[in-house]
Amino acid sequence: MSKKPERIIVKNQKAYHDYEILETFEAGIVLKGSEVKSIKEGRVSLKEAYADVKGNEVYIVNMHVTPYEKDKVTKLSPIRPRKLLLHKFEIKRLTGKVKERGLTLVPLMVVEKRNLIKIVLGLGRGKKLYEKREEIKKRIVEREIQRAMKKEMDG
Repeated sequence: MSKKPERIIVKNQKAYHDYEILETFEAGIVLKGSEVKSIKEGRVSLKEAYADVKGNEVYIVNMHVTPYEKDKVTKLSPIRPRKLLLHKFEIKRLTGKVKERGLTLVPLMVVEKRNLIKIVLGLGRGKKLYEKREEIKKRIVEREIQRAMKKEMDG
């Protein structure tokens, strides 16, 4: 019997841009019915998603799963929090690191592995560690550069 290779369904490019990823974890995810089919079709977005530790459980928040169009019965919220499946020792370790060092749990990828949906989480440190005033100035400069580049391309 041949093993089915791992297939990347969605990759969160914004996470790699905004965070310095220090460590990665693979977690299972609790899904309901038609969400699995929708995710396997690639109808999932991680752009605004983040992972949150509540008690002894980890949830992925703001992961958008478009409802499966052939399912007329189930009415699930597309951005409902979904529980992630990790071992207790992993959750304790993550909780400690997130609270102590000010790190963030960021979903990096949604993967299909042996017909199961897995979430690859990254323990990341935000790249922007300077004052808010400087950040605002930099954003304004970047916007002006983008506008200038767009004018050059259009004009």
